[in-house]
Amino acid sequence: MRFVTLGNSRDIGASCHVLQVGDTGIALDAGADPNSDGPESLPTYGAAALDGIDHVLVTHAHHDHIGGLPSMVEEFPHAQVHLTRATRALADQVLPASARLQRRKFYEGTSQHPPLFTVEQLMEMSHLYSAHAYGEPITISGARFPATATFYYSGHILGAAGVLVEVRRDGRTWRLFYTSDTCAGAQSIIPGAVYPEPPVDVLVMESTLGADDEAELTTRRREEQRFLADMKRVLDRRGTVLVPAFALGRAQEILALLYRFRSNGQLSEDVPLYTAGGLRAISSIYDATREWTPRLDPAFQVFDVEQRRMPRGDAAKRKVLAEPGIHVVTSGMMFENTLSNWIAQQLIEHERHAILFVGYCKEDSPGGRLLEASANGSDGVVLDKRVGMQPLCCEVHRYRFSGHSNRRELIRLAKSLEPKVTLLVHGETLARNWMADNLVSAGLESEIILPEYCKPLEL
Repeated sequence: MRFVTLGNSRDIGASCHVLQVGDTGIALDAGADPNSDGPESLPTYGAAALDGIDHVLVTHAHHDHIGGLPSMVEEFPHAQVHLTRATRALADQVLPASARLQRRKFYEGTSQHPPLFTVEQLMEMSHLYSAHAYGEPITISGARFPATATFYYSGHILGAAGVLVEVRRDGRTWRLFYTSDTCAGAQSIIPGAVYPEPPVDVLVMESTLGADDEAELTTRRREEQRFLADMKRVLDRRGTVLVPAFALGRAQEILALLYRFRSNGQLSEDVPLYTAGGLRAISSIYDATREWTPRLDPAFQVFDVEQRRMPRGDAAKRKVLAEPGIHVVTSGMMFENTLSNWIAQQLIEHERHAILFVGYCKEDSPGGRLLEASANGSDGVVLDKRVGMQPLCCEVHRYRFSGHSNRRELIRLAKSLEPKVTLLVHGETLARNWMADNLVSAGLESEIILPEYCKPLEL
């Protein structure tokens, strides 16, 4: 059996791993790097001398795990694609949105690459996607070995899953578990992850928060209370609160949290809440799937949260921003030409307002630059190169509402599954190195490997 990582193994980008079991090629995810455009954003299918891919197991609908799926289907047209039922529903929203964004960036000149796929192409290939329930064995056998794959709820976002691959050979069952992105603790809408029974032969584990020492010291409840206190302070002085959020997952969790604050009387229901764009469509999918996906409260709907649509015209938006309110909009990193970036430009020069980040921001993103400028006490920051330097006067804060397990939780997970071999993926080099060192220190009796890009491993 052979394992190879086809995406960037030293960063969080195009997540894609291939397990070769006899004559059967099994892809674990088909992501695209959200920080790149065109072919450079895709996994490198040809560099590993693959025998082919027969099955694609997509763990969830974030771009870095599903964004390269249409290109993989085009490269391997006979491959069967497997997703959870909720991820299948989300794919019909996020992949066309990606196609439209690629087209817009190409025609406006912000990307030199034409779209990797079109909405029409997506419609033609969507019948190839098979939806499965959690716990349902999926036959992925080749000619030589009987094999199954099973999705386990991973607690990251709606529809997210880890994958257990089981292969029958030489009178025993060989087991590999791929965590993908996983969260052991409950969030506002969805509960914590469920994992298979031990032991497993191979554990392929994410390392996203491996270098984040603060994540393991911070409780969600403490962050929630800090978030609430900062919002109330801004609103009491008649300021406006901008909450940049990822359209899939984080936005819905934050809206549920705001609903709880309102229901408990901790946040005035008179303060208007605005949302806009794709996050509203994804919220509809959260609501439509609530009765048959893991939920803390199956009765809760995201659209139970009273929310207004952000007006379209700039003049109307400015009128809304002049009054106290909360704006949960995309993009979470405030990339240029997005609504969150435009609103931030309107708020940043005024002391009464605040920009409250609830997710990860890359250092070179506008959101990352703003967080760094605020932490360093800088007088200004560039949110949009066309606008240039703006004075930094408003409050800027970040809260840890991660959909990932912290590094201590990952160590506990690894020890509980008792793997003979542990492969650390989906993390920066510092994160993976910390995880490797501390898994040993924690007494994990396992061979620990940091897979290298396009370098096959024999298992």
